[in-house]
Amino acid sequence: MKEIRIHARAGQGAITTATLLGNAYFQKGMYPYAFPHFGAARMGAPMNAFVRVDSVPVRLRSQIYEPDYLIIVDATLMRGFNCFSGLQENGIAIINHREGVEVPKVGARQKTYVVPANDIAMKTIGRPLGNTALLGAFCAATGDLDLDSLNVAIKKRFAGKAQEGNLEAIKLGYAFVNDLKKSTT
Repeated sequence: MKEIRIHARAGQGAITTATLLGNAYFQKGMYPYAFPHFGAARMGAPMNAFVRVDSVPVRLRSQIYEPDYLIIVDATLMRGFNCFSGLQENGIAIINHREGVEVPKVGARQKTYVVPANDIAMKTIGRPLGNTALLGAFCAATGDLDLDSLNVAIKKRFAGKAQEGNLEAIKLGYAFVNDLKKSTT
């Protein structure tokens, strides 16, 4: 079983991100389970969304404490929370770039990818909602999903210009991480 924890603030699309990721895994023939966790229901409050995925139906319903992967939609959360808490020894973190926020040191076998997802979203969608760019980056960083599965999930969720912009955002996020990987080898 793979476990993914998403850190964001309410209103930043973490639930949509988890749903899209779950749908992409479903397109691949896997069994995903995506769900949110939040406290005060107000815009901007810290919250998490989670995705579990396996080749058999997922029955576990608790929060994820030791994720294989992290997606950090709002890097400012790293100032007040240990977003990396419990990240597996071979874990991968995808972080939305934010000026002035330092990425914490991680274990020798853990990987972090800082992606200018909001900048990509501004170019492709016209709004600073970098979630789909982060999902494209996730595909490139983990190798768990291909863009075809994610494209299908995007097409089921969005229509018109929003669909076109989000499809372009996932391509650019994917390309950004692939370029990072090439430059570090």
